[in-house]
Amino acid sequence: MSTRLVWLRRDLRIADNPALSAAHAAGGPPILLYVLDPEGEGCGAPGAAARWWLHGSLAALASEVARRGGTLLHRRGPAERIVPEIAREAGAACVHWNAVAEPDARRTEERVAGALGRLGIASEIGSADTLYAPGSVLAKAGTPFQVFTAFWRAARASGLPEAPLAAPACLAAPAGLAQGETLDSLALLPRRPDWAAGLRTAWTPGEAPARARLARFLDEADRYAAERDRPAAEAGSRLSPHLRFGEISVRTVFHAVHGAMAEGRLAREPAERFLAELGWRDFARHLLTAFPSLGDAPLKSAFAAFPWREDRAGLEAWRRGRTGYPIVDAGMRELWRTGFMHNRVRMIAASFLVKHLLVNWREGAAWFLDTLVDADLASNAINWQWVAGCGTDAAPYFRIFNPVLQGEKLDGEGTYVRRWVPELTRLPARWVHRPFEADPELLAGCGVRLGETYPLPLVEHRAARERALAAFARVKAG
Repeated sequence: MSTRLVWLRRDLRIADNPALSAAHAAGGPPILLYVLDPEGEGCGAPGAAARWWLHGSLAALASEVARRGGTLLHRRGPAERIVPEIAREAGAACVHWNAVAEPDARRTEERVAGALGRLGIASEIGSADTLYAPGSVLAKAGTPFQVFTAFWRAARASGLPEAPLAAPACLAAPAGLAQGETLDSLALLPRRPDWAAGLRTAWTPGEAPARARLARFLDEADRYAAERDRPAAEAGSRLSPHLRFGEISVRTVFHAVHGAMAEGRLAREPAERFLAELGWRDFARHLLTAFPSLGDAPLKSAFAAFPWREDRAGLEAWRRGRTGYPIVDAGMRELWRTGFMHNRVRMIAASFLVKHLLVNWREGAAWFLDTLVDADLASNAINWQWVAGCGTDAAPYFRIFNPVLQGEKLDGEGTYVRRWVPELTRLPARWVHRPFEADPELLAGCGVRLGETYPLPLVEHRAARERALAAFARVKAG
């Protein structure tokens, strides 16, 4: 029976792991290896918040692997060197891994496969991060879909995604291979300062917590359709960071929700809405595969000449939640504290940066990649390009969110704002989203001094909207 090596990447789980299952079936209990290779991942390498999550995810996986009699190896450095080295040292006949859609990761895969081939070691690549393999859902002309509704309609018409695979019961790998580097030696956690207290309070990484979160969502999913747009309600699944690191597979989540709908345990409307969110995630990966520059270049080439403004002060105020618009500031502070932000608030905050301040969407995308625990290159890029109006299936350029009206619509009582912008806690609901319009005596009575305890707006909405429309119109005109 030949030894098999499994190179783990965005699939830090035991259940429904095609590479792990294939290795186990072909050669018995395999060797599991994780390689921290930021250079090899390029723009898709985890940011600071994601690195914190990665540490917890690897620790949880190592515990689960040990419970099944195996060992998880850690290494740091170029995967194209380390994976072949470990495979040769272990006498592996084949190395298994699951593909990653990101262009830098794909180039690393090619180099690893080439190095293995030169050693006479086979490689086998599975698909574990999408419902439908990238490139498998195409328009009639054989081209990638660039409109989500058409993509999702075609994907669903092609049949259900493959059913999840069972977890191998035993992972007792061959003895004699040196453990090498420890998890702590990967230096994933913040040290000085340790800014991760809010993340530790909000999240528990790992496969078991991911499955528990899915179960809770299914129990409460009837709230999803009614309350999904209310940031204070926290009616979403909050599965995105677990999916980003592959602690649970997207197929597992899809079939759990679809099955609950089919059995009548979950109403069709919230189920289909949620499944479409999983579809959007797939859509992003299909697009990144078809358009490798998605993370850096606008898909609409005319936007290469867009007159973005250089506004370092405005960008820094946005990052710190000091724009003077409470719903934007609440979202940015939630992000800084917990590594997460409600989906609708993400859109409002992103729109404010690119349309009110006319700051290049790449600046916002880079900040989200560094501060979101669920940040991945594909979803981040497609969402930012959607907001900026320069991507596929993009928002109309004239759609410019009014942050005051959006706050009042989604957070009418101000519960979300008061949670994250405590200096506005005492303001009545009527004024909590527009403190700059409140009577000075009322503000003083509530302990608010605009420009001191809470900032004045960076820009006036109407003027910023007109400026943005003029800029977009110039691009549209060519």
